[in-house]
Amino acid sequence: MPSPQTLKIVSWNINSVRFRIEIVERFLRDVRPDILCLQETKVIDGDFPAAPFRALGYPHVILHGQRMHHGVAIISRVPVVEDDRFDWQANREARHVGVRLPNGTRLENVYVPAGGDVPDREVNPKFGQKLDFIERMTRWSESLTVPTILVGDLNIAPLESDVWSHKQLLNVVSHTPIEVDAMSRLKASNSWVDLGRHFKPAPERLFTWWSYRATDRLASDRGRRLDHMWATADVAATALDHTVFEDCRDWLKPSDHVPIMTEFAL
Repeated sequence: MPSPQTLKIVSWNINSVRFRIEIVERFLRDVRPDILCLQETKVIDGDFPAAPFRALGYPHVILHGQRMHHGVAIISRVPVVEDDRFDWQANREARHVGVRLPNGTRLENVYVPAGGDVPDREVNPKFGQKLDFIERMTRWSESLTVPTILVGDLNIAPLESDVWSHKQLLNVVSHTPIEVDAMSRLKASNSWVDLGRHFKPAPERLFTWWSYRATDRLASDRGRRLDHMWATADVAATALDHTVFEDCRDWLKPSDHVPIMTEFAL
């Protein structure tokens, strides 16, 4: 059972939960978080592999799935109540699911669109969809009045030290100035605290994603920090530690993302 003193929340873009269920089970056995938020599950709700999670002591499974694409899930040891499924993409893609924790705090799990390859909304509509998604999140955030934790693959690396080469990635989607500005407006729209950088201040290395294209990830280390955990100031004040599980990138059949975890005092 989870500790009565702390709550450990993990976020992980798993890039197909069915294909990588073995490493998810390994992670849960090793780390034993209280709540696991998954993105890019790539499965409809009826086909989600809930049984392995329940066998490991996670009876609460909240899903928002989609066949072959996107999909998010919240798996928990502690009781949670399904709260919302926002359509920030405005096309009914399964990119968000939210719950209320026992203490009333909201936990929002989100998968922001990658945005294609060209950072120009006129040439590349996917880039425009990404910016509009962040703008809708910002409007939601402005009116938010309850303690909230926001986690997920936000697909933006905002700081110079959040990428392996600021100079070489300035015009690469995920680190362009227009995306960074959009994320900055979202962060400023409420009392958000970036928990990763709260515990590991820039310019400390803090990557969560490495491309599959790298033949030797460790040698090239061309990482980016695309996965984030934010909390409103009231919740952030209870945060105890933040961990990036980089070794998971080198497990068998890994996701290109690794899990991140924040531990909170209850």
